[in-house]
Amino acid sequence: MREMTMIQAIHEAMKMALESDDRVMVLGEDVGKNGGVFRATEGLQAHFGPDRVVDTPLAESAIVGAAVGLAVAGMRPIAEIQFLGFIYEAMDQIAGQAARIRFRSGGQYSAPIVIRAPFGGGVRTPELHSDSLEALFLHTPGLKVVMPSNPRDAKGLLLAAVRDPDPVLYLEPLKLYRAFRGEVPEQWYEVPIGRAQVVIPGQDVTVIAWGPTVPVAVRAARSAQEAWGHSCEVIDLRTIAPMDTETLVASVEKTGRVVVVHEAVRSGGVGAEVAARLAESAFLSLAAPMVRVTGYDTPYPPPAIEDAWLPSVDRVVEAIHRVAAF
Repeated sequence: MREMTMIQAIHEAMKMALESDDRVMVLGEDVGKNGGVFRATEGLQAHFGPDRVVDTPLAESAIVGAAVGLAVAGMRPIAEIQFLGFIYEAMDQIAGQAARIRFRSGGQYSAPIVIRAPFGGGVRTPELHSDSLEALFLHTPGLKVVMPSNPRDAKGLLLAAVRDPDPVLYLEPLKLYRAFRGEVPEQWYEVPIGRAQVVIPGQDVTVIAWGPTVPVAVRAARSAQEAWGHSCEVIDLRTIAPMDTETLVASVEKTGRVVVVHEAVRSGGVGAEVAARLAESAFLSLAAPMVRVTGYDTPYPPPAIEDAWLPSVDRVVEAIHRVAAF
C-alpha cells in the first residue's frame, strides 16, 4: 500500500496501463510535453514517447473521433477532455459513434475507449469548467460512466475501464484531485464497473451520492448522528451506468428512507433515475418521500456565489432530519 492523492492514483493507473499493453495510448490537449492541465499525465510522454502519448489540437471532436478509429483498429486509447463542460463538441463521436459501434456492427466491432474528463464545482473555475453533465451520458446506451470519489477507487476504476471492451466515460472530480490522501495498492487491481459501495453502514436513512458529493454525504451523516442520533447508510454509487440498483434496493429495504445528493442540476439528473428505480423496486419499503439535494436549475454560477449553489453539509443534514422525522 502507498498513500497518494486522487491525481497521483490516476497518473499511476495510466502509467501501469501503458506499461502492460502496447495497444494503450493517451491523447489529448497538452497531455504530452506539459503533462496535462492538472499534471495527470506528467512525464508519460518522456517515458513512452510521442507516438503513445500524443498532444492533439484543441478539438474535442477530433480527439474522440481519432480515439474511435484507433479503437476499432485494435488500439485501446485513453482520450482526455480537459474539462467535462467542453465535451459537447464531441457528443456525436461519443453518443453517435463510440457507444453504438457494437450494436451497429452486430458485435463485429467494439470501441474500447476510455474518455477522461475532470469536472465539478468548488474550485473557482470559469463558465463551462465545473458543469456536472453525467446525466446526458446515462441516457446513452452502450456507454459506461464511472466516477471515483477517492484515490483507491480512482486507480481501480481506471484500470478496469482500460480493460473494458466497450467505451467508458471516466469522470474525475476536480475538487478531490488533491483534497486528501488514501491508501492505494501498488499492484494492478480493478474496481468492478457497475458495483456501488456502502461507505458507512446504517439503519435509519440511506444517503446516496457519487463523485464530489460523497465526502459531503459522509460528513452530513456523521453530523446527523451526533445531532439527532440518526443512523445513516452512505452509498457511493461509483458507476452511473450501469447502475447498481440491487445495492440501493437492499439498503432502502432496511432503512425505508432515502436522500440523494448530486452537484448536477435537479431536473432530469441522475438522482431522478435513482428515485425512479427505487420507486419501482422498493416502493413498499419506503416510510417517507425520497428527497434530493442537488444543484439548482440554472447554468453553473460564477465563483463568487458557487458555494450557495452547491449541495452543502447543512443542506444534506436538514434533508436527513426531515425524512427521518417523517
